[in-house]
Amino acid sequence: MTSRGSGTGLLDRRSERQALDDLLAGARDGHSGVLVLRGEAGIGKTELLKYLLGRATGCRTVGAAGVQSEMELSYAGLHQLCAPLLSGLDNLPEPQRDALRTAFGLHGGAAPDRFLVGLATLSLLSDAAGGEPLICVIDDAQWLDRVSAQTLEFVARRLLAESVVLAVAVREPTTGEMFTGLPELPVTGLFEEDSRKLLASVVTSPLDHRVRDRIVAETRGNPLALLELPHTLTVLELTEPFGRTGTGPVANRLEQDFLRRVQALSAETQRLLFLAAAEPVGDVTLLRRAAERLGIAVDAAAADAEASGLITLGAWARFRHPLVRSAAYRAAGPVDLREVHRALADVTDAQLDPDRRAWHLARATAGPDEAVAAELERSADRAQARGGVAAAAAFLDRAAQLTPDPTRRGARALAAAHAKYQAGAFDAARELAGAAELGPLDDLGAARSTLLRGRIMTASNSAGAGLPLLLEAARRLEPLDAGLARETYRDAIYAALTAGRLPQGKGILDVAQAILATPTPAEPTRDDLLLDGQARLTTQGYAAGAPMLLQALAAFRADGISPKEGLGWLPLACRLAHSTWDFENWSVLSARLVDLARETGALSVLPSALLLRLSNRVFAGDLAGAGSLVAEATAIGEATGSSFFAHYSALVVEPWTGREATTQQAIDAVTQDLLLRGEGKVETATQWAAAVLYNGLGRYAEAYAAALRGCENPQELGLSLQSTVELVEASVRLGRPADAAAAVRRISDMAQAAGTEWALGTASGVRALVSEGQVADALYREAIERLGSAGVRMDLARTHLLYGEWLRRENRRADARAHLGIAHDMLSTIGAGAFAERARRELQATGARVRRHSAATQVALTPQEEQIARLVRDGLTNPEIGAQLFISPHTVEWHLRKVFSKLGITSRKEIRTIRLAGEAASA
Repeated sequence: MTSRGSGTGLLDRRSERQALDDLLAGARDGHSGVLVLRGEAGIGKTELLKYLLGRATGCRTVGAAGVQSEMELSYAGLHQLCAPLLSGLDNLPEPQRDALRTAFGLHGGAAPDRFLVGLATLSLLSDAAGGEPLICVIDDAQWLDRVSAQTLEFVARRLLAESVVLAVAVREPTTGEMFTGLPELPVTGLFEEDSRKLLASVVTSPLDHRVRDRIVAETRGNPLALLELPHTLTVLELTEPFGRTGTGPVANRLEQDFLRRVQALSAETQRLLFLAAAEPVGDVTLLRRAAERLGIAVDAAAADAEASGLITLGAWARFRHPLVRSAAYRAAGPVDLREVHRALADVTDAQLDPDRRAWHLARATAGPDEAVAAELERSADRAQARGGVAAAAAFLDRAAQLTPDPTRRGARALAAAHAKYQAGAFDAARELAGAAELGPLDDLGAARSTLLRGRIMTASNSAGAGLPLLLEAARRLEPLDAGLARETYRDAIYAALTAGRLPQGKGILDVAQAILATPTPAEPTRDDLLLDGQARLTTQGYAAGAPMLLQALAAFRADGISPKEGLGWLPLACRLAHSTWDFENWSVLSARLVDLARETGALSVLPSALLLRLSNRVFAGDLAGAGSLVAEATAIGEATGSSFFAHYSALVVEPWTGREATTQQAIDAVTQDLLLRGEGKVETATQWAAAVLYNGLGRYAEAYAAALRGCENPQELGLSLQSTVELVEASVRLGRPADAAAAVRRISDMAQAAGTEWALGTASGVRALVSEGQVADALYREAIERLGSAGVRMDLARTHLLYGEWLRRENRRADARAHLGIAHDMLSTIGAGAFAERARRELQATGARVRRHSAATQVALTPQEEQIARLVRDGLTNPEIGAQLFISPHTVEWHLRKVFSKLGITSRKEIRTIRLAGEAASA
């Protein structure tokens, strides 16, 4: 694409240049842009990146390039890109600053969550673009280390109003998906006319037209091939039309030609190129020292290498093209490669660069070597501490291969498998776990291997698929590691509750029986109480387990809890608080869990924490707050590429709005989610949602059918219990007293066992529905008093509605108007549209004039703008909002300016006086 010696610069590429110019123009106007250039080797991606940099006058530029031999070094590519910007680290919020410093090995600390590192990178780039647009170019992205690539993908999806351009070049074909779903620019071959011009610029001697036509045809417009292949043709081939014909992809032919050019050099020059190919940094000083250790006459070999046109040895060693590097590496035999890696290891500083030295040692070692394996294990520990789990896995994998002792080899293979699992490489993790099990693992190692396979199955397939292995691992761990066994039983219970009823195999009953078969400590901890309580509830009935669970929940609330313990145990505690109708502790513990997940950057826990919290907020009657949490879950889904929790979160909120179309969309999204296929919990959750929707709309036959299916498996608790409540209302309205009576008995029995205000108030409410006269009246009043005391405003508002409807049928119109008015006001304020409409119709039927609630401010705020407005109203700063929504503070400010404009206000304080969509006026 660039003509050597002709001075023509880029040929053609008008559309590609225009796309890059548009990126620059957008950045100068304050907008970010992302573009992924895809094409085969030599097609011109690098030249287009150079064009972008050449046009970026008045902009700050940074760049990085993937190097094949650095793919195992965590954050190497990201560090390369961000190194010129690290002076801005002090401007970042402390959690982000610490995460990035730890990832780059600038100081020690707990391994940072990779998405927190991503947010820190986004903030760093955003701040760097504060004074002038920032242009970031990444070449050969297919060779970035895994965690750097994931981080940059995260950043690319969150850029908006930061004046940052991110241009990424990816060689095709490439293994696996990389930078998918982002704006792309396919880079293809030159047109034939431009191909001929480029060829003519490098072949100035007469050329047979048939040879020229063949070269143009075979190179398919690949600029590098047009520039390089003529140099490998003999005089005969340049003058005869019937020379050799090319086969295979152009990149393969180019590499073969480069390989021949390398092999044509002297032995010493070749060895210098082998060294340069094995040394990824391009440090000429290091290269010279390694060459001297091998006895290479460096000056002569360097002059010969540069004369070949394959490499430049200036301040840094730079190959003409990555294909030259790979060709040189391929040209070296096994013995040569071990020698050059050994020389590089010898000259690499063990204090300043221990991991690169260890990797060279590993490549230099042909057979088992415990010393090298131990060094690799230490490198894995350092990588793990920086959050580089993929790099840790690679170090441990190679360490296992080099370990002479079979028992230690199995332990290292198992550690490598665990690291692969943490990195999301589930197939590789399974393979390594299988390899570990082939060796002589001790009992603890075998149990840990089973636990790992259970976690892999849960993460890669489903909770139901992983449950049997988790249960087996817990049993095997009991006599070996009581603490880990208890945590594994916890995970097994959580998996069983998540999966719900399973068509076959292990379920919640199996887990409960296994827990009860273990010895009970003389002084049980809150963890023991939680596990035993759930197990007794499952095997012996609600009355046997609920009191223990309530005792455990009170202890979780009263006692201090470390972040690690909280992130491990609070998800289960919150689920069981819901199942025991303990609304107060559910509220406190779910808020604590979300705070812990946000503060520690635990993105693996935060989505489920948000789901548990927003479910609580729904019953608190705070649909606006729940919607805000749905938006946060959606933001995390967009950032991580996982939509599961966003779909499930919407399912919990949408039915209460009374909008049938959006509720059905939420139901369909969960039903069709591949990760949830075969899980009985899907049926329970979606049918509960349908029952709520149709009870609100007064379509009781549909509500009855859905509620009946939603409570088919009472051991799931949670929404299964709530489906039973919906069943009572639908059954009564349809005149099905037997169904209603059975459901009322179940709820009443559980309420007596739990004894909480929420449980007793719910029981009074459903009993009122099946009662008459003064009994019904007294029960409705008791329900209202207890639910009000519990703080469950959604159920309280619905009970006022049910009481008012009953009072109207009893011809007590004045009393009915009072309760229906309260219900209408509460439900309208909450945003429960269908139930509010029911209350409005009933009020009108009493002869009352219904005061129309003033509509919420009619402004077309986007969901993200609404979310930001609510967070501003809660007192959060722009950096805090950005951290919560995984966007930069600049993007928050950009959205906020639009909010101000749309609402007609000029300050953050004024947002507190504005009602947003879904927020009706209070009574």
